[in-house]
Amino acid sequence: MSTGWRFALSRRWLGYLALVVIFAVACVFLSMWQLARRDEARAAIEVVERNWDAQPVSIDRALPELDEFDATEQWLPVTVSGTYLTDEQLLVRGRPMNGAAGFAVLVPFLLDDGSVFVVDRGWVPTGNEQDAPDAVPAPPEGRVTVTARLKPSEPVLAGRSAPEGQLATINLGQVEQLVDRPTYTGAYGVLAQEDPLPAETRPAATVRPEPDEGPHLSYAFQWLVFGVMAFIALAWAVRQEYRARNEDDPDEMARAEKRRAKAAKRSPSDADVEDALLDR
Repeated sequence: MSTGWRFALSRRWLGYLALVVIFAVACVFLSMWQLARRDEARAAIEVVERNWDAQPVSIDRALPELDEFDATEQWLPVTVSGTYLTDEQLLVRGRPMNGAAGFAVLVPFLLDDGSVFVVDRGWVPTGNEQDAPDAVPAPPEGRVTVTARLKPSEPVLAGRSAPEGQLATINLGQVEQLVDRPTYTGAYGVLAQEDPLPAETRPAATVRPEPDEGPHLSYAFQWLVFGVMAFIALAWAVRQEYRARNEDDPDEMARAEKRRAKAAKRSPSDADVEDALLDR
């Protein structure tokens, strides 16, 4: 007996519709989140392009307060003069480079006013037989002029520890406690140049970040497509049940016959298949 489309208003199908709507709304929010991630990536690229090759400025201009840092000044070069506190050198664990495990080399840099600016001199690989570098190149002795690019302090990671002389992250608050001097805790410097040059080849330098927005835009479109596909799938399911419930309806029987006729036209006959095999 024909029931028409009344079944689509049943509690079961309205429940399906509610689930699809919830799923589609979630897809929209996930798409917006991916677009926000893309905006963050593009903003980071703009910061690199604006600051990496900028003229160095004094540290007082870039960091007027020891504990403050403007994120828009990341990678901005600053010039400082003073002496390396080589005895206070620290190694930061878990710093891979080109797929190799290694350490970042942090050396506190004592400025003329008595404050300390932390310099990341570069990267050294993990040793062959121990969880530490085989050797760490020493910085220049005496008075040195350093140009370094600013980066923000890193947070402390819960559950991660490090042996004496090492850090789990570049957390400048921890460095200040270790050196026991007034220290810039808002940002540190990634070494660009030293004058005079060190006697030993310096640790591997940090390279300029590649401008990469990531796949966020394509992911955003994919989430929207998933939301649309959910409605298409629901419509297909409703249509299938309609056909099952109304198979004795004359109009539906006529439509079913037309579908079978079209399918038969699209399907090759046995003779066509045999001819195709003989032609090979």
